[in-house]
Amino acid sequence: MKVCILGSGRGSNCKAILEASINQQLGLANIVGVFSDVQGSGILKVAESYGIENHFLDPGSPKAKVDSINEDAWIKILRCYKPELIVLAGFMRIVSSSFIQAFDGRIINIHPSILPSFKGLHAIEQAWEYKVKISGCTIHWVSEDIDSGKIIAQAPVRLMNGDTLEKLTQKIQAAEHMLLPWVISDLSTGTIPFL
Repeated sequence: MKVCILGSGRGSNCKAILEASINQQLGLANIVGVFSDVQGSGILKVAESYGIENHFLDPGSPKAKVDSINEDAWIKILRCYKPELIVLAGFMRIVSSSFIQAFDGRIINIHPSILPSFKGLHAIEQAWEYKVKISGCTIHWVSEDIDSGKIIAQAPVRLMNGDTLEKLTQKIQAAEHMLLPWVISDLSTGTIPFL
C-alpha cells in the first residue's frame, strides 16, 4: 500500500511511522513521499534523514486553506505517487472538498483529542482548560467538516494530579506515536477496512 504523509511541523508522527516501517511494524504499507506546506519544516528534515522523497508544496496563502490553484497543483503532484492512503500527520491546513474527492476515502487525520470533543486548533489546550480527566488522540477519515469524519481508532490518556500542560502534551504525542503506525499497518493488511 503506497502511503503519502502531509505535515506542517516537527514531524514526530512521521518519524514514528518511519521507525515502525524500519522495524517491519507497518504491515504492507510503503511510505513513498512526505510533503509539507512549510518550507524547511521538521517533517521534511525527518523524511530526508530516512531517505524518503520529500517536497515543499506551496500553499499560496498564509490562511488556513490552501488556495485553489495551488491545491490543484498539489493534487497533480500527489497523484504522481499513486497513493492508496494519505496521512495528515500534524498538517495544519484545511483541505477542500475537491482535494477530498480527488483521494476519496483514502485520507486519514490524527487529532490530539478524543473526538468529538475539542475539535479544531489547540485541542490539547482546550482539554486542559476544560479540566477533563481523560483526553487522548483520534484517527479519523477526513470529511468536509473539520475533525468530523468517521472515527477509526482512539487512544485515551489519563490526566493525573500534578500533570502540567507540557506533560499532557507529551502523553498525547506518545499515544499518537503508538496509534498512527498501528492504524496504517491494519489498513494495509485489511484488518481495518477502507470506507
